[in-house]
Amino acid sequence: MRYTGAVCKLCRREQNKLFLKGDKCQVKCTLDKRPMPPGAARPQRGKPSAFSVRLREKQKLRRLVSMAEKPFERMVTQASQSPEASGDHLLRALELRLDNVVRRMGLATSLKQARQLVRHGHIKVGGKRIGIPSYGIQAGDVISLEPKYRGNVGIKLSLETAKRLNQRPSYMTFDEAEFAAKIVRLPERAEMSFPVNEQLIIEYYSK
Repeated sequence: MRYTGAVCKLCRREQNKLFLKGDKCQVKCTLDKRPMPPGAARPQRGKPSAFSVRLREKQKLRRLVSMAEKPFERMVTQASQSPEASGDHLLRALELRLDNVVRRMGLATSLKQARQLVRHGHIKVGGKRIGIPSYGIQAGDVISLEPKYRGNVGIKLSLETAKRLNQRPSYMTFDEAEFAAKIVRLPERAEMSFPVNEQLIIEYYSK
């Protein structure tokens, strides 16, 4: 089921900044003022169980990529069937989803904004309009913004933020004049935008 509540509660629940509001989380974050999890009156006593640690790591990643449980579980199952390390395969597949690539390009400051751009038909892959946020990008693909949307104020502000933060990954090259990026190679683990322990997530689903 799609979550429609306050996204700041998700950050408080995971005790980590998930940056679900994009650039706003850099300057004004509820977690800084209210560090306790929702409903908690005092810090948890004792050491959390192994199950709890794995659950929280799974929930953190699922919320970072804004996915419901069933499609997320399917991706973990596919990763487990891959000949490469399951955790690496999972994170790479999530990193190369079209909505996340649009965010990493700097066309949006949050995954929600990037998903809207894709769904509204403003993004092309290889010159073809793609409206599926979960579309998998491959090495060599060129992702571009629809020309008529390049003057959008929100896009310009997002690009300015990306340039200021200098967080565009090295596995892509970005053409500022064409509002386009090319995926020159598959991303390495250190270049992926998910601060999680992927092995704990694989272990959670293997039980």
